[in-house]
Amino acid sequence: MRITYDAEADAMSIVFQETTVTTKDLGNGIAAEFDKDGRLVGIEILDAAKGVGGKETLRQVILEGIGLKVPA
Repeated sequence: MRITYDAEADAMSIVFQETTVTTKDLGNGIAAEFDKDGRLVGIEILDAAKGVGGKETLRQVILEGIGLKVPA
């Protein structure tokens, strides 16, 4: 998984799998990206900092469950 934030564009991207995608607009600047089989492979959020109350919110990332086995 890769999470990126472009401060100039105020856009966040969360990519679960690199592949060719079809994008579906979910409204409010949020788009879901799906692979050819319809599986969710990414999320894009426009006006990300604005939408969560400011850039300070984006400064902290908490990862939980890292290293745990994921069911097949």
